[in-house]
Amino acid sequence: MAKKNTATSGKSWQGRLTADLDAATAKLVASIDVDHVLWKYDIAGSLVHARMLQRQGVLTQRELASIRKGLLAVAGELEAGTLALPIELEDIHMVIEKALIERVGSVGGKLHTGRSRNDQVALDLRLWARDAVDRLAGLVGDLQRAFLGLARCQGEVVMPAYTHLQRAQPILAGAALLAYVEMLQRDVDRLADARKRINVCPLGSGAVAGTSLPLDRQFVAAELGFDDVTRNSIDATSDRDFLAELCFACSLLGVHLSRWAEDWIIYSTTEFGAVVLHDAYCTSSSMMPQKKNADTLELIRGKSATAIAQLTGLLTLLKGLPLAYNRDLQDDKRLTFACVDAVEQALGVACGIVSTARFNEPRIAATLEGGFLDATSLAEYITARGLPFRQAHHVVGRLVAQAEKQGKTLAELDLPTLRAACEQIGSDVYDYLGAANVVGRYRTEGAAGPEQLKRQMAFWEKKLG
Repeated sequence: MAKKNTATSGKSWQGRLTADLDAATAKLVASIDVDHVLWKYDIAGSLVHARMLQRQGVLTQRELASIRKGLLAVAGELEAGTLALPIELEDIHMVIEKALIERVGSVGGKLHTGRSRNDQVALDLRLWARDAVDRLAGLVGDLQRAFLGLARCQGEVVMPAYTHLQRAQPILAGAALLAYVEMLQRDVDRLADARKRINVCPLGSGAVAGTSLPLDRQFVAAELGFDDVTRNSIDATSDRDFLAELCFACSLLGVHLSRWAEDWIIYSTTEFGAVVLHDAYCTSSSMMPQKKNADTLELIRGKSATAIAQLTGLLTLLKGLPLAYNRDLQDDKRLTFACVDAVEQALGVACGIVSTARFNEPRIAATLEGGFLDATSLAEYITARGLPFRQAHHVVGRLVAQAEKQGKTLAELDLPTLRAACEQIGSDVYDYLGAANVVGRYRTEGAAGPEQLKRQMAFWEKKLG
């Protein structure tokens, strides 16, 4: 039950209302359990805001020095974990402000001049999101280099490619590894693009309509490394598109990690045996002593679900909000932080998995000719000798069925059998059959053959360093 306000709660808005919040309500409106991670950004923004206020004549030099000293002292206690974070203060902004006033006196109350928690939290979130993008891009780059390193070592291994999880055509392992690098580069590009819209400064927008005080928004933006200031104060205080974009970039990155994890979970099974994972990234069973489980890959696959769920939650949170700021936005941090954390955790392990894994070349080679990986090559061989591709497709389909009944590969069928199916087939056909021969004949740019792999490797070596 609410109690009469004794004006001792330390809330920034306590002058208007006549009752304190009860315990349940205080817990509901508090976000300090989540937004405390923003303290460095809040301090950084406050230091620049104070300098701007002094430049504009709102603060004296002495007041600025006092506020700066106080903020640095508060920052030291937050860094050390010794500053109390009482729930009744609701959020990190008020914790810092109250701690500042306790240390420097009433002059600390001048820091909030021309500022609202609405534009203050928008600033902190943009600073945090900018750093998150940079961290993620760095981790993705590390993973790309890990894939590139494995391609450098075992990229020329010939292996099957799959469509519908059925054997399709032969490829070089390096081409498959660089496919993941390509996916990840799109993630890096998306993060970089999102960063452009993150990197605009909302401070000075106030609660919703700006302020009558002579604030220098451009100075604050430049000092904090922003490219520009937001154009519209109403939008600036309620915009969370930049968080939604970040969460989408993380979610799609998570999907790419999940696809890779799924591939390698399958490839590392006894049935496939194509990839060998280091013991450091596997677990065993509490009951079955023989087990070597790819649990880290499974958890990475699971983290993508967390990221997607948080994105869905954030979009749902935003969809019904009228202009401008609404308290629903308090939960944007819970969703966004969880999304970024999930993907960062996955990336932190993924690099080690790739760096220590190897392809099981003998096992791959032992089963390579199964599944008629050279069927498409045979159809193209026939097409190059004048038969329309659709007819060649049918010819090879019948030959595959015949070879399958006889327990043979296409290369094991004798020439009379092949010529009986299609008179255009000559004795040179055997140079086109077999997985290794097929891979060596790929011609198109970007294909999964040795010449294309060399060019792709050179590109990524230069780009990734």
